[in-house]
Amino acid sequence: MTLEKQLKQKKYYEMFINEHENIHPIRVLGEAFQEEAQKDMPDLSHIRFAQGEVYFHHKDFETAIFKWGNIANELEQWAKKNTADAYYELGMLSTAEDIYSGIETDDLTLTTEVALQLFSLYIERGKLEAAIAIIKKTINSNPDYPNVTEIARAFFEEQHDWNNAIELAVNEAKRTETLEWFEVLHNYVEKGVTKNFAPSYFSQALIVLFNLDKKGFEQLVSSLWNSYRSEESYFSWLREINHLLLNLELNRNDDYDELSKHHKEAYFSFIDGRYFIKTLQELIPDLLTNWLRLADKANTVLAAASVLSWNELFPASISQSIVSEAENLISITESDMDELEECLSLFDSILKWAYTHEMGANNRVKWLAGQLVDFQTQHILVAGFKGSGKSSFINTILGDELQVGPTSSVVMFKAAEELTISEITDREISNLSGLEEFQEKMDRKRNALESIIELKSPMSFLEENKVAFLDTPGLTGSLHYDRYEVLKNLQVADTILFVVDANASFADKEWTALGQIQEIAPDIPVHFLISKMETIDNEQEALKIYDDIKAMVNSYLPDAKVFAFSTKYERNQQLNELKGFIQSIKNTRNLADKRLAKLLYFIRTTISSLLQKRIDVENQLIESVRWNEDMLMKLNGAVNQLSDTEVQRAKAVMKSYRAIKESIETDIAVAVPRMLQECSSFITEDSDFSKIHLDLNDEMNKRLQDYLEQKVMPKYYSKLQEWIERSHGEFNESQEFLVEMRDGFNQMYGEERMELACDFRVLDDWRRDTDRMTTRFQLETVNILLRRTPSQFLLKSAGKLFGALSQNKTMLFNKYKSFIENEDYSEAISAVNKQFFQPFELFEKSLERDVTIFFKGPKAILNRSVDEARTEIEKNQEMLNKMNENPEMFRDPLTLFEVRLRQFEWMTVAGKGMQTIY
Repeated sequence: MTLEKQLKQKKYYEMFINEHENIHPIRVLGEAFQEEAQKDMPDLSHIRFAQGEVYFHHKDFETAIFKWGNIANELEQWAKKNTADAYYELGMLSTAEDIYSGIETDDLTLTTEVALQLFSLYIERGKLEAAIAIIKKTINSNPDYPNVTEIARAFFEEQHDWNNAIELAVNEAKRTETLEWFEVLHNYVEKGVTKNFAPSYFSQALIVLFNLDKKGFEQLVSSLWNSYRSEESYFSWLREINHLLLNLELNRNDDYDELSKHHKEAYFSFIDGRYFIKTLQELIPDLLTNWLRLADKANTVLAAASVLSWNELFPASISQSIVSEAENLISITESDMDELEECLSLFDSILKWAYTHEMGANNRVKWLAGQLVDFQTQHILVAGFKGSGKSSFINTILGDELQVGPTSSVVMFKAAEELTISEITDREISNLSGLEEFQEKMDRKRNALESIIELKSPMSFLEENKVAFLDTPGLTGSLHYDRYEVLKNLQVADTILFVVDANASFADKEWTALGQIQEIAPDIPVHFLISKMETIDNEQEALKIYDDIKAMVNSYLPDAKVFAFSTKYERNQQLNELKGFIQSIKNTRNLADKRLAKLLYFIRTTISSLLQKRIDVENQLIESVRWNEDMLMKLNGAVNQLSDTEVQRAKAVMKSYRAIKESIETDIAVAVPRMLQECSSFITEDSDFSKIHLDLNDEMNKRLQDYLEQKVMPKYYSKLQEWIERSHGEFNESQEFLVEMRDGFNQMYGEERMELACDFRVLDDWRRDTDRMTTRFQLETVNILLRRTPSQFLLKSAGKLFGALSQNKTMLFNKYKSFIENEDYSEAISAVNKQFFQPFELFEKSLERDVTIFFKGPKAILNRSVDEARTEIEKNQEMLNKMNENPEMFRDPLTLFEVRLRQFEWMTVAGKGMQTIY
């Protein structure tokens, strides 16, 4: 055993007892101590050190500490370490820590042992930061020390300290270049704990692993790729890994299947319409370069096509050597790609993007694409000028008067088990109720060509021949109308059947139309049907017409076939001949490839139409903002008008009501004094003047009660009813004004959007309230003659004092009579008015509020319309600003879809020698 190992295990004492194995170490060391002590210059440190070890092993820690306390040789620092170990065992952790920390030595082994003891002590004392610091320091200084990295790894994992655990694994993997540490790192990646590290942190380790184990390299890269996929650092990872791969010697024969898969998924996720080109331009070239370098066999052609299509739209972004390699690979490598599925997937992605970005459902083009994948049915497009006899031909062979007039929409006639009729527009697909509604659709003129009608029913001719007829509106000779309206669906056809009238000469317009057809769809064969042959009485003439037209057609289209059709022929015979003709013109050669090329055409036209829609959307937004601003101004004006009307109506109502009230007050002011003065007749010389004032007061109140209840109240009620009726008339005028306003706005909106109905229940409330308040009036006794005015006080006092004396009655009679007849009764009038109008005070105060309630509904609707217009302006303006600030929001996704389209064309159309349709 080496000295270093003895010191670590506290077995230094064994060097003293080799010859005395059967004697207890304490005795051996004691004898050695005594023997050494007898010398002139004894050196007892070694023996004391050994004795301390023995005492330690026998758990006599205090004695061990004593022995180690007097070591003054090369073992002094080890003795200190052992002393700290003893204190540790005694549970005196603080003392042990102080001693460990005070040890100074250049011995790397001792330093490491002390550090490991401190590490354990720190853990026990809960000083985790100190434990982390000491173990990391130890690894940095002596990483090869036995088990030190394993101890650190176990500790970090137990503490879930993944950052330090990952740092340890990466550093050790690079230092030791052993696969075990790469497996540890791979495990951390799989756990998902490496995501917080920058992707560049792993680059050097990956380079080391690539040189050690390429399959292990691929697996670790794949795991890292998956871990970063949903993180913000994903783009950083892609830049880092592709930069790293560019500098590695990759060999496609090493079968990097997983890496090829990751590159493919990343690339296609980037060109699905979610990202802007400026985000991808720096990233994609390296991604595609590496994909081509490591693509597995199944994806070599796809990777090559991706390189070529990207380079087409972004020239010089990929090195010429990679482009040349891609061209070479795509020409010599076969692909087992499901072309139709991939094409439909691209088409579906474009339509989903368009729908998500409010670019319409595009149902019409989706339906057309659906027809192209129906390989069981041949599509024959029937074209011809108006009046050429197309509809008669269709009706005859289908055995029903399906079209009673000229065709206004494009109609697909298809065999099915039961009758179903659908109308397909860009916005929606709707089912028609039956043939009657179908005929109505055929009769329409406006926007007819914006839709396609699909009529499916049990039609034996179509079923037997496995064909569908696509009937089109008659051509007019107008280049724009014919090309962009009638013939825009040509690419869905496999064969074109051009109908000509036997009675009309084959003129320039027919040649012009055929020229357009050839220009639009040069790969679709055109054949001819001569209609209305039954109108030619002379058989020789009929044959001549047939021969002339056939010769004329074949001079221009040598392969075109011609069929003469007559409704006079026996139907079954005619259908049998027609069946042979149809079978002869069916275009079945390379049908799948041709349909695929057509599908690619529809993808390209869809991309173009969406780019145009972007322009249309911008123009619509501009127009919407302008229109809503105009509406907002009009609506604000309407709100102000209504507010003014409300104020005016409230003032008018209040003024007319107060005029009635004032007129009644005037009547009372005139009638009451006269009525009370007339009460003087109630006084006679025989009256009891001691209480005459009480009797007079009662009489006056009685007359007031009768007057108010029998005369004033009925008059007031009558005036109030007249006032309500006048108000009703004024309210009607306001309602008529609002009806005109409503009609004007609804006309501008183009729909019955606004209803400005006032609340006439207010008038019912007024009628009910006035009926209730004028039904009966009860006057509370008014104190007319019982007040303490000086004159009344003197009269009442005189009456009481002299009323019993007959000689004074004449005088009192005259005084009372004069007083009653000359009093102004203003206070009585005020008291009467107050009582009479008191029940109407709340009614009067609520009139203004009632007028507000009357106009509340229309006002709320107008204010809501103002808010809606303002919101619409803000929303559209925001969208417009966004479009102007970020034109790439629409342009870039469509450009990337075009990259996918060109990539697909590289793989299919060009590879098969097919002609691309534009």
